[in-house]
Amino acid sequence: MTDTPTDDRQELTFESDPGSTRSRWVAGGLALAIIGWMGSGYILPSEQAEQSAKQPVAPRPVTVAVRKSVAEPVKQVFVAEGQALPDRDTMLRAETSGQIGEVLVDMGADLEAGEVIARFDIAARQADLERAEQERDRAQREFDNASSLLERGVATLDRVSQARATLAAAEAGVSSARKAIEDTEIRAPFAGRLESLDINLGEFVSLGADVGRIVDNTPLNIRIQVPQQSLRDVRVGQIAEVAFITGETTTGTVTFVATSADPETRTFRARIEVANEDGAIPAGISAQLRILTGELTAHFVSPAILSLDTDGTLGIKTVSDDNRVKFHKIDIVRAQTDGIWVAGLPDEAQIISIGQGFVNDGETVDPQPEQDGDDLPAVQPAPNTPEAAAPADPAGPIITTAPGDGTPVAANAGPAQ
Repeated sequence: MTDTPTDDRQELTFESDPGSTRSRWVAGGLALAIIGWMGSGYILPSEQAEQSAKQPVAPRPVTVAVRKSVAEPVKQVFVAEGQALPDRDTMLRAETSGQIGEVLVDMGADLEAGEVIARFDIAARQADLERAEQERDRAQREFDNASSLLERGVATLDRVSQARATLAAAEAGVSSARKAIEDTEIRAPFAGRLESLDINLGEFVSLGADVGRIVDNTPLNIRIQVPQQSLRDVRVGQIAEVAFITGETTTGTVTFVATSADPETRTFRARIEVANEDGAIPAGISAQLRILTGELTAHFVSPAILSLDTDGTLGIKTVSDDNRVKFHKIDIVRAQTDGIWVAGLPDEAQIISIGQGFVNDGETVDPQPEQDGDDLPAVQPAPNTPEAAAPADPAGPIITTAPGDGTPVAANAGPAQ
């Protein structure tokens, strides 16, 4: 009988290995070390963090470009646009009706006062005059005979009175006939230039019809409209500089200023008389007038440096002796093509020419003299901002100028406040 062998092998597991728990102890130790390191900042804060909390970093003042400006005496001038009008301008009208028998001058002629321009055909009126004169002579004889008979006692007083009335009517007829002949002459009412003549030889003209136009432009009268706020600056007798659109320049005198405003425009009409003895300056052209009204001290600046306060007030920002920004409300005294004159600043001022849009009234700044060309200081963002991570120029902030409109634009900074 054969014996079956007995299997004495025992099944092994990972947990039965004496080194199987080593990795667990290692993982637990690492977790405790990490937790302890992360919590050490709350239990034992670093000395550097405490110092940072106690001593915050102050932001660097913004660098701005400044320009020294000194006030100068400036003449206050009232400027207005006007139109040169002739001293006298009238239409010539026919005082009778009939055919034109004679035209003595041409259009454009310079006439003297009373000079004959044209005549009507007077043949019929001459006949009327002769008839009226004969009637007057007959009435005169009748009156003489009646008066002689009255003296001899033959005629009565009524006959003499009737003859006298007939004579008076005949004399009135003669006067009327002569006046009719005088009315056939078209004369210049004053000395001037015949600007138009609308009649021809043999043409029939009705009573009251316009036959021409005469203009006297010696002197010229320039009429302007004065705004309400400038009325006190314009007075009769002031001298005005006049520049005509044709290029001529001369001087004139204010001869009239209205005391009642135009109800539609609320402006006051004024007139400036300009001598034009030779008539070289034509009437009807445009003119610009400059009237000196006073003098004050002002600064000459570029319009680009003007700023608006928080309430919309127009002004200029300057830098005081302690490097603080000061906003000054200004008044524009005079405008020119290359700049403006402003009042409201001290006699001497450090005007912020670049960077005024990035600083406010009362802020401390780092003023730098204005530089020529495009090498301008730059705006630096405040510390502890995302933009502060970018490298900054040690010289300070930089402000550039946007092409085209000249608006200051900060490099690495948000929009101007």
